[in-house]
Amino acid sequence: MSLMRRIAAARLRYCGLETMTDDVMLILSELLTNALLHSGTTEINLNIALQDGSLHIAVRDGMPGSAEPKVAEHNAESGRGLMLLAALVAESGGTWGTLDDGATTWCRLTVPAERS
Repeated sequence: MSLMRRIAAARLRYCGLETMTDDVMLILSELLTNALLHSGTTEINLNIALQDGSLHIAVRDGMPGSAEPKVAEHNAESGRGLMLLAALVAESGGTWGTLDDGATTWCRLTVPAERS
């Protein structure tokens, strides 16, 4: 996972999007962790693309299912990640979801008008 995050950070720098690094790293951490923990797969694909003023991030684990935010118990050690993801994406004016096959979870973040 750390290799994927390093590659993503390098991609953001290359595109002049350093100001988005913290949010993107948190989003990637959640998407990659969910793919590892809940899919049971050994192969995960990450796609990051800059298109039409948006940063598109997609994690594909190849296993059908859907990612749904849930309210975690007060003392739960996990279960808050998708709520955090949804809040970060909404704050940037973006959207997120799962493709129809359920094997890919994606998000679209609005790129700041001024790139760093």
